[in-house]
Amino acid sequence: MHIDLTLLSPAQTYATMTQSIVPRPVAWVLTENDSGTFNLAPYSYFNAISSAPAMAMFSVGVTANDDIKDTRYNLERRDQAVIHIAHREMAQAMTASSATIERGVSEVSELGLQTAAMPGSELPRLRDCRVAYAARLVDTKMIKQQWIAFMELTHLYLHDTIVGEDAKGRLKVMADKLDPIGRLGGGEYVMAGDIVSIDRPA
Repeated sequence: MHIDLTLLSPAQTYATMTQSIVPRPVAWVLTENDSGTFNLAPYSYFNAISSAPAMAMFSVGVTANDDIKDTRYNLERRDQAVIHIAHREMAQAMTASSATIERGVSEVSELGLQTAAMPGSELPRLRDCRVAYAARLVDTKMIKQQWIAFMELTHLYLHDTIVGEDAKGRLKVMADKLDPIGRLGGGEYVMAGDIVSIDRPA
């Protein structure tokens, strides 16, 4: 099958891309609302893009009514966020946080999630997530209706149970202990399964 993406509608393109560019990491992004409560939303157009400085990006579309999403609204006013990597047990809550609700209503409160202090950030992290990055918005780019946020990562929280050392004594995040969620198409996700280690050439 050959598909000419230039002939598809945005919705058709989204469905096609998200089912074939897989799995994708999910940024579970916490930002601050105008009221001081916390917005929480997942984004799977997301990845690391630089290590000097440490940076990641994620892409935010518009709502069904073509309104600005809360994450973008909040970051345009306050440049701070905490980006989480969710694991298997948090998949339901992560998906539920994607629901469209009134601006200013906190998904953190609505879902009964607990927070904890995040070193290096004025914002908290989700207490039960095993990975969290304190992040600062440093640049944006608009491509039609997609708003791309470029985030500098300043501090990292790792739960002690997922941290080990490799053969050279370096920090190792143990993928099987992290058990991260990977996004597929539609409502499908993939969880950690077989982990294969292949030596890379010099």
